[in-house]
Amino acid sequence: MSKTIEFETELTGGPTLSIPPEIAAALPSKGKVTIVVVVDMDPEDTTWRKAAYEQFLSDDSEDDAVYDKYR
Repeated sequence: MSKTIEFETELTGGPTLSIPPEIAAALPSKGKVTIVVVVDMDPEDTTWRKAAYEQFLSDDSEDDAVYDKYR
């Protein structure tokens, strides 16, 4: 079974990524993890996509509540 933890971090031009302390505390102390890095190329596009998704979810009927866990 896997668990997804999502967070944003600021790229500084160096070879390492910063993990916020609250996220680091939620990680197991040992074991393997898979890291996926998603880079937003156009901040305006990201904002539009997020707003469209939130609007789509806000119009859900009770029958569509099963999809709420994918937010």
